[in-house]
Amino acid sequence: MKITPLVSIVIPLFNEVETIPRLIKAIGAALEKSPDSGNSQQPDFELILVDDGSRDGSRQILDKLQFGIPWLKCLSLIRNYGQSTALQAGFDVAQGQYIVTLDGDLQNDPRDIPALIQILKDQPDVDMVSGWRKDRQDAALSRRLPSRIANALISRVTKVPLHDYGCALKAYRARVIHDLRLYGELHRFIPALAAEVGAKIVEVPVRHHARAEGVSKYGIDRTVRVMLDLLWIRFTMRFLHRPIHAFGSVALILLSFGLGILMWLAFDKLALGQAIGGRPLLMLGVLLTLVGAQLLAVGLIGELLIRIYHEPKGRRQYILRETTDIT
Repeated sequence: MKITPLVSIVIPLFNEVETIPRLIKAIGAALEKSPDSGNSQQPDFELILVDDGSRDGSRQILDKLQFGIPWLKCLSLIRNYGQSTALQAGFDVAQGQYIVTLDGDLQNDPRDIPALIQILKDQPDVDMVSGWRKDRQDAALSRRLPSRIANALISRVTKVPLHDYGCALKAYRARVIHDLRLYGELHRFIPALAAEVGAKIVEVPVRHHARAEGVSKYGIDRTVRVMLDLLWIRFTMRFLHRPIHAFGSVALILLSFGLGILMWLAFDKLALGQAIGGRPLLMLGVLLTLVGAQLLAVGLIGELLIRIYHEPKGRRQYILRETTDIT
């Protein structure tokens, strides 16, 4: 009989061929003898490694290793989709009651995983435990300083204050993860997405190591994408179920100015006999009116789309923490 694991560990990989054997060994050492893992023949966890289109031979190594390790599952994406999509692929097949994520470069320490799981077991009201690299071992100030600025900005915009949004080591209750869908660079914003559906989050310090092998995959281009996704997160948190409020408010402002200008020009023309055909104010009034009307139409279309999304398949606009019999 197949045993459902208690813990699913999901790790996306991209060109980490040097660290894969050590990573698997470290995960096994941390969890095979932990209190939650039972005996070594039937470990109560699964490790899901998602190869995100690596080009350095990572897939070939995973294909060889997975047949000899019962708790190892390997997924290979056909191309490089990005970390969010790789995580989503792992979440889709994860069967554990608790789901843990961390990076594959071994800068996160797998020995911290049992402690994070224990917090979820001891505190039933906690839905997510987020790691905090309090003593970061990144040598370059060019990585630490932008990270601090990003953490402060994300905390302020999302209203979910965390010291370290960028720490990949996090533990979740499975129900929280299965209610989310990740796109773009949204993996960095999982705490904000989880908080939006009512999850309680705690942050704890975790160990952090300097990268021993390979090179960092982060660059300035990812910073730009993160900023754009932050705008999307802010929009969805405030206006996902009421898009007319976002577009309609701006539309009404523009329409008020535009129509006010046109009414003034109409009075100027009809009552005072002034020529208005060549006046820049006429163009401004027409432009503001047209843009305002378009934004209003976008808001109305958004309202229709959100209803089309929820109603045909019976999707609810809310998530219940617990299901009780109310019949």
